[in-house]
Amino acid sequence: MTPLDKPLKREVRIGEHAYSLTIDPDGLKLVPKGKRKGLELRWTDLVSGDAALATALQASLETP
Repeated sequence: MTPLDKPLKREVRIGEHAYSLTIDPDGLKLVPKGKRKGLELRWTDLVSGDAALATALQASLETP
């Protein structure tokens, strides 16, 4: 497999909205296209199985 040693950026469409997804060695970041702030998730938090994290992630992804 190819190691993830530098950021990988892709555009993702969710419904009618475009997002910028950045995956790097520390984790991932999902940001609405054209914005600077978004959802960040570290790999260590993801693999720890923290239930509170999963709840917070789900709440943050819901559209207002």
